[in-house]
Amino acid sequence: MRWDIFCHVIDNYGDIGICWRLACQLTAEFGLSVRLLVDDLGSMQRICPEINRDLAAQHAHGVEIVRWIEPFPDLEPADVVIEAFGCELPPRYVAAMATVSPRCVWINLEYLSAEQWVKGYHGLASPHPGLPLIKYFFFPGFSAATGGVIRESGLLARRDVSQINRTELWQELGMACPAPDETVVSLFCYDSAPIKDLLNAWAGSVSPVRCLLPEGVASAQIAKWAGKSGLIAGNVPVQHGNLTLQVIPFLPQENYDHLLWACDCNFVRGEDSFVRAQWAGRPLIWQIYPQQENAHLPKLEAFVDLYCQGMTMEAAEVMRSFHLCWNNQCQLNWADFWQHRKELQHHAMAWSGKLARIPDLASNLVNFCRSRQ
Repeated sequence: MRWDIFCHVIDNYGDIGICWRLACQLTAEFGLSVRLLVDDLGSMQRICPEINRDLAAQHAHGVEIVRWIEPFPDLEPADVVIEAFGCELPPRYVAAMATVSPRCVWINLEYLSAEQWVKGYHGLASPHPGLPLIKYFFFPGFSAATGGVIRESGLLARRDVSQINRTELWQELGMACPAPDETVVSLFCYDSAPIKDLLNAWAGSVSPVRCLLPEGVASAQIAKWAGKSGLIAGNVPVQHGNLTLQVIPFLPQENYDHLLWACDCNFVRGEDSFVRAQWAGRPLIWQIYPQQENAHLPKLEAFVDLYCQGMTMEAAEVMRSFHLCWNNQCQLNWADFWQHRKELQHHAMAWSGKLARIPDLASNLVNFCRSRQ
């Protein structure tokens, strides 16, 4: 079975991150022939360094990667076509889909959401208004009534082994191992996040905090806070009070997983890092991709409400409050949040275990498409 995945990069690393992980899993675990068509190879190269951003076509990890350009070339449609995140397929490709037999299975892979209405719309068919084609809406989600989320085979077992001994990551980054009382945090956010408040809170913390920031993330804000005229060098930690701030290289996907596993708390954004932080089994704070008229906030609240089920009332309240403040640029209270560290850690592991009990996104997609061929 041949699969085409179309990806239009909007959120730099979130959409291409999901599509790349999905393409690799479909190839490695299901033996499928996958072609990934993407319009921004520069963003893809940052999460997969072996990609050559200048090539029109290439292979990596068993996946064929094709630059999506206009005018779109004549390509034979695949058996399964995934239109990721409403990117709209090229009209020439859609017209070609209508000429092949048997008909292609056309999937509109939607954004991840915890909203209740998703369950009712997952898997619904939408006939094309002028061609003999049907598009199916496929919603990733957090219950068995949705498409699930990406989880490669053996992911949690690899995580558990890695978390027993975290020294390998620190050696890879050229850093000393954290002190026993030091909190290590990864910070991956949009420029709109209230970073200054957070860094000040960490600097004034009663115990040491080490913040690891991928290079290129919120660089101007960070430099201004640190009083630097230029960007902060990756090999020069910045010390303010009890905070050690260190810029680290922008990591490939696999190594980024290792970073999330090794940290005590992870600040993530968008969709790909958001999902990976849940699999890390560590406390997380999510900055959702901002939309006009605050359309993103109900999605944020739906997830936080679902995620907080099973927490004590106090821990759930600080989790909700911190998420809303982080996404609305309000005053943050790190000390109040982190005093619940033990419960947050226990809940994060329980959540990842609960999520692992539902089928993963790739398996659901394969089963769904096979049933419609």
